[in-house]
Amino acid sequence: MNNEDVIEKLIEQFRTLPGVGYKTAQRYAFSIIEGKEERAKRFSQTILEAKEKIGFCQVCGNFTDREICPICRNRNRKIICVVKEPKDVLAMEKVKSYQGVYHVLFGTISPLEHRGPNDIKIKELLARVQEDNVEEVIMATNPDVEGDATAMYIAKILSPLGVKVTRLAQGVSMGSDLEYADEVTLSRALEGRRELN
Repeated sequence: MNNEDVIEKLIEQFRTLPGVGYKTAQRYAFSIIEGKEERAKRFSQTILEAKEKIGFCQVCGNFTDREICPICRNRNRKIICVVKEPKDVLAMEKVKSYQGVYHVLFGTISPLEHRGPNDIKIKELLARVQEDNVEEVIMATNPDVEGDATAMYIAKILSPLGVKVTRLAQGVSMGSDLEYADEVTLSRALEGRRELN
């Protein structure tokens, strides 16, 4: 294998990352090649360590290197913020004033993708609501058709339990992903949340 093949192989590996096109992948590859060997070793070791040590919290589903994440161990369990994916927890954590816990659904209800309520972590949410005597469930799924359908479905099944179910205010624009919202927008959306009936 000649040098050009090795460089192309490295560029192609960077291109497998979301949102990385050829030019960006090329810049990343040249940065690694031109940098010190120690930096490349640390970079690759960090990737392997993350893959080896990071898993999901057994309570909420967030990324963690422990059985139960620090948020679940140290926060108010009476308020649960429901998100689609673990990366959405990171987005919501930009709002420094939120002191509740999270629940990751690992998807949303989507008939087009043949994903129903039993295909995501709704049963686990119900169990947590009942076990922890939860007072409020904040629906922070993305403001799109699937996110809204999931929020309404969960509000409907929690209604008989007397739990307050709220939805983030529309500071987050329709059709956008939570992970790309800035902290001011998320903070306003959290403050202006409304109850779902």
